Amino acid sequence: MSQNQHIHCLVDSCHYWSDGNRCQANEIMVTSDSFGASQPDEVDAKQSMALSPTPANTCMDTCCKTFVPHEGNIEVDEIERMT
Repeated sequence: MSQNQHIHCLVDSCHYWSDGNRCQANEIMVTSDSFGASQPDEVDAKQSMALSPTPANTCMDTCCKTFVPHEGNIEVDEIERMT
C-alpha cells in the first residue's frame, strides 16, 4: 500500500484498526455481501486473484472480508498489520 493511500475504517473492534480511523492491514478484500456471507473467514485478500469479481448495486451491498476481531485469530487471514 502506498504511503499516500489510506483506507479509512470506523470499525474499532477490528485487529487492523488504528488511531485516526485507519486500516493498518497491508491488504484488504472488499466484496459483495452475498459472496462474503457464503465464504469462510479463510477466504480473504490472499485468494483474491483467483476469485471472480462480484457485483454490487450500492455500498450497502458490500463488505470487508479482511475484518478480524481485535482479540481474534489473525492466523486465519494471513494478512500482516502495517506499523
